[in-house]
Amino acid sequence: MAVKIRLKRMGKIRAPFYRVVVMDSRTKRDGRAIEEIGKYHPTEEPSLIDIDSERAQYWLNNGAQPTEAVAALLKITGDWQKHKGLPGTEGTLKVKEAKTSKRDLYEAALAAAGKSTAEDTSGATTAKKRAAKKVEEAPAAEATEAPAVEAEATDEAKA
Repeated sequence: MAVKIRLKRMGKIRAPFYRVVVMDSRTKRDGRAIEEIGKYHPTEEPSLIDIDSERAQYWLNNGAQPTEAVAALLKITGDWQKHKGLPGTEGTLKVKEAKTSKRDLYEAALAAAGKSTAEDTSGATTAKKRAAKKVEEAPAAEATEAPAVEAEATDEAKA
């Protein structure tokens, strides 16, 4: 059985992403795979390439042949050089810079506005509306009870 390491296409039209899979060479492109060893998202900037190096080395050592596209990905991650014993095993993989947290962005915006987080102790930016509704409901509840008492008093006076 000829085993290949190739890409399995997934995703929507014009928004592809791929899984790097090990499968029999006779199966369909998106058919059943023996094992998934990674993923590749070409639409992100820089492209996301996540390949399990240990499993890739295992399959390469056991005779699995990578397709041209997967061979290029393995060269970028450095797995191909490691398999062949070539220098440059670190690869040329670009990593996306870490995303700043929303809290850091909020604090930076406060600093730009000239305020500090110590001044802002309320935690809320707008007044609470629930408290206002409860205050309005309390007099309304007393108002509905009062006519009932008056009605009872008028009934007793009539009798």
